[in-house]
Amino acid sequence: MFHWTVDKSAQILLIGTVSALIGLIIGTISAYCGFCLFLLLWGTGSGYYVVRAMQQISPIGKAVLVTGCDTGIGNQLALHLDKLGFRVFAGCLFANKGGEGATKLKENGSKKLHVIQLDVTSDEELQEARETIEKILPENECFWGVVNNAGLSTFGNLEWVPLSTVKRIADVNVFGMISVIKTFLPLIRKSKGRIVNSSSTLGRISAPMRSSYVASKFAVEGLSDCLRSEMKPLGIDVCIIEPGNFCAATGIFTPDSVEKIAENMWETMSEETQELCGKETYRNSVEIMKTFIVGGNTDVMPVLISMEEALTQKYPQPRYQSMDGLYKARIFVGTPLPGVGT
Repeated sequence: MFHWTVDKSAQILLIGTVSALIGLIIGTISAYCGFCLFLLLWGTGSGYYVVRAMQQISPIGKAVLVTGCDTGIGNQLALHLDKLGFRVFAGCLFANKGGEGATKLKENGSKKLHVIQLDVTSDEELQEARETIEKILPENECFWGVVNNAGLSTFGNLEWVPLSTVKRIADVNVFGMISVIKTFLPLIRKSKGRIVNSSSTLGRISAPMRSSYVASKFAVEGLSDCLRSEMKPLGIDVCIIEPGNFCAATGIFTPDSVEKIAENMWETMSEETQELCGKETYRNSVEIMKTFIVGGNTDVMPVLISMEEALTQKYPQPRYQSMDGLYKARIFVGTPLPGVGT
């Protein structure tokens, strides 16, 4: 299904901007010719872009693995792809423990939605997941791709966050992603399918108190760009999803969870760090985080559409930015001028 998104509007505006610049250059010779050329280039370029974007690949007969389906975006994506006609393997961390998210998927999904136990940091569970998928997948269907959605996040200045937490975030967000790709790449090779990696706006620009998370998402961006070049000769597309602030929609953070993290961080800090930071400054930072998580988007559909298009567009984009105009502007400014867009 074709969706008109903010991403597509941004592309049309970019084509228009480039067309206008060329038109201005020609306009120094003839204003009329410059204006006509601008209209011609913008119309032709936009039309070509839209026609390519509208070309779809049928989800029928294709299977995908989605990681991190216990809650939030992953849980809703599994159901969304199931409704589109994909055979969905939903990897849940607590599938074998009667997790609420896994139970919801079993109750609301079709017979083509399979909930499987999957901790992306466990080599054993990854291998078992692959064996399960190969056993269930009918001979007339192909394994089309993976959506690396599993992720962890936290907040706090780097000196506040326990090193064990920093390592755990990297294990899931980066090394877990790599493990999933390496495990399922032989299957994706056969179908010349897709690898879809979930990043973030914070994979493009930095933000105070998010250093541990930002580091992992910058790694995802670099990994995905390199992998895209490596996979191109194999006919495999690699796409990055860059959501904006969807905390309010996903519940990944709540005021209570932020408070719990804050209390744990303060308790694990050395007395020296506590004194240097100061209790008042620390509490102010915690309140800023609480304000942040209740803002932003309240509907995850823009992210689901981006992930859908990454799997179904015949000519997928390298990046899908599921964010509002403000975040796009921050990336536009913050990429060449680090720190300015934050």
